[in-house]
Amino acid sequence: MTPSAQTADLLLASATQAGRRAAEYLLSIRRPEGYWWTELTADTTLESDYILLELWLYPPENGVWTAPTRPKIDRAVRSILERQLPDGGFNIYPHGPADLSATVKAYFALKVAGVPMDDPRMVQARERILALGGIQHANSYVKINLSLFGLFPREHCPSVPPEMIVVPGRWIYRMSSWTRAIVVPLAIVHALNPVRPVPAGFNLQELFLPGATFSYRHNEKLFSWRNFFFLADRLLKFLERHHIQAIRRRAIRQCERWMLERTRYSDGLGAIYPPMMYIIMALDLLGYPPDHPDRLEAETQFARLMVDDGERFFFQPCFSVVWDTAIAAFALGESGNAQGALESTADWLLTKEVRRQGDWVVMRPGLEPSGWYFEFANEFYPDIDDTAMVLLALQHARAKNGAAQQATERRALTWLLGMQSKDGGWAAFDADNDWEPLSYVPFADHNAMLDPTCPDITGRVLEAICKSGAVGSDHPAVRRGVQYLLKTQEQDGSWYGRWGVNYVYGAFLALRGLRAAGVSNREAAILRAGEWLRSIQNADGGWGESCAGYDNHTFTPAPSTASQTAWALLGLLASGDVNSLSVRNGIEYLVAAQREDGGWDEPLATGTGFPGVFYLTYHMYRQAFPLLALSEYRKARNGAGA
Repeated sequence: MTPSAQTADLLLASATQAGRRAAEYLLSIRRPEGYWWTELTADTTLESDYILLELWLYPPENGVWTAPTRPKIDRAVRSILERQLPDGGFNIYPHGPADLSATVKAYFALKVAGVPMDDPRMVQARERILALGGIQHANSYVKINLSLFGLFPREHCPSVPPEMIVVPGRWIYRMSSWTRAIVVPLAIVHALNPVRPVPAGFNLQELFLPGATFSYRHNEKLFSWRNFFFLADRLLKFLERHHIQAIRRRAIRQCERWMLERTRYSDGLGAIYPPMMYIIMALDLLGYPPDHPDRLEAETQFARLMVDDGERFFFQPCFSVVWDTAIAAFALGESGNAQGALESTADWLLTKEVRRQGDWVVMRPGLEPSGWYFEFANEFYPDIDDTAMVLLALQHARAKNGAAQQATERRALTWLLGMQSKDGGWAAFDADNDWEPLSYVPFADHNAMLDPTCPDITGRVLEAICKSGAVGSDHPAVRRGVQYLLKTQEQDGSWYGRWGVNYVYGAFLALRGLRAAGVSNREAAILRAGEWLRSIQNADGGWGESCAGYDNHTFTPAPSTASQTAWALLGLLASGDVNSLSVRNGIEYLVAAQREDGGWDEPLATGTGFPGVFYLTYHMYRQAFPLLALSEYRKARNGAGA
């Protein structure tokens, strides 16, 4: 045996052992009910908004704020301050730079909670805000939230009109599902025009940069969608002061019905933090008393997002339980280490199939409901990515009732095929949700007004439907999906990743989808992608990519992470690369980085909420994806006769 062959065999043995330990660790953290549920964490904006909501719910009395939740507010303050950067700002992803909007939110929350203005941490935060352009340059949602307390001029906030729900052509369904869930309750709040009290003498005047404009930025071109919506906003503000009260009342009531309907069969409106916060405000303004069942339910579901274990205090943006379960089960199944242990997981997943029509039916009427959502309950919003991932997991997880599982899988596959968009790709929640002009409305600066198709989800769907055995590579949906991926490949060989950071994520999923669809690894697109992945490998053998790439519109390197290293390896293995030095070094990195208990640590965020605005740390990613990569490597080596 040659030295190189001996080294390769030792690496294979190490990878096999590491995979076995990773599988044991994953099984050890599964819940007794059969599911996995790890924390989903974000930035300080959630804790800052919590303090704002507490100020709303428990207004000051006689100018003094003495909320009954003061102990939790104090813990939120400590949680925020623990993440302050050396320059005084607050970022939106670990190791990232100060973000203006996040810093304004934090400053407001800290100040209203009683941190003195002359505290060095407040002085630094204030200086950072002014250096970044002042409060005038914060995003729309920061301005709107502050305007509710008279802390930012309402006339300089974009309008969020409830009348959009009655505009002909189902205009609201042209927005992404998450935007819909946010703006409907927010439109009620906006229309009822509250000015909630703040502590006596409280203001944020010190954050206004002298000379900075309050106006929305409009396009220099006279005829543009941005200018159209800018003028429409001005017209709406004029009409609000005059003759639209009858229409407004009807629109508010329709918004009220819409949002309450979507709290049924769901753990909160949209089951995500922002609409869950705004519906509490909306119900309060609509006159729902604190003991009303709908308001109690809204506040209870919001409080469930809180993690307060005595040592840590933070909010999760939502629960990722179905997603975590599907990823973990698929990784275990692919590893061969599950040994029939996934029956309870399959049983649990089958209980989460959607059997009611949701918002998606507007674009796909007549399609039978199916699919899976992300959280514990969110019946109106099954998502395509989760559905594909669950179908992949169910290949290895067999339920007690085999006939029920087969029927569920058939329905889900049909639903996935029906949700393909016209361009051949798949999006997250809706089909053909790509009306670009909506990106120019004044309140669209959360950078996620639309839900267009993306390579990462398309790649995962192709893998799921092709591995199902019911759809072949010659199926029209598969052919269109392949063409979509080929035409969306970047010039450097990568693919954009909408829901994970970023080009590494997109490349790994596109390559797995193309392989499953039968595309030869000798095709130019596959070869280019492999070359690109090898070219961006870090010196330590791993891969890492920064969230800053979304702002830079190109791959931006970062320290190696377990999840991104696994993604890159999975992409290379899918491209047919098994024995390159890049693959060997990547496997060595994962083996060396593994903890004694079989898991991995990961300090960086590798998940994406809203590109450039909101990022996520999926604590399951660093556990499941390395196991999947180690398993794929072992199978590829054994399959090659190594």
